[in-house]
Amino acid sequence: MKEIFIVEDDQDIRELIELLLSDAYTVRSFPNAERFKNSIATGRPDLILMDIMLPDGNGQEMCKKLAQNKETNEIPVILMSAHTDIVDETACDFIAKPFDVDDLLLRIEKHINA
Repeated sequence: MKEIFIVEDDQDIRELIELLLSDAYTVRSFPNAERFKNSIATGRPDLILMDIMLPDGNGQEMCKKLAQNKETNEIPVILMSAHTDIVDETACDFIAKPFDVDDLLLRIEKHINA
């Protein structure tokens, strides 16, 4: 089963996404950048769904670091934010919050199966 890492500080959003994805994927979620960084050092998910505004880090910066690392540069990253004016070429996609659940699921499926 394919694995997805979710990096989202809002517990309600994180739990909703986990619930939506847990039937089809193995899901690991992280409330902050530090816990994500510790896990990505030892695990390689098939896709990362990451909030940009985290309490201890910036999702865009972490996405850039993942893209520059030969161990992680092929993992698709979907960034999420309530700030819809963000452009990031290192991420494979961007989802504006609040998001449409069906759109989120379609985008995840598209990138995890690419």
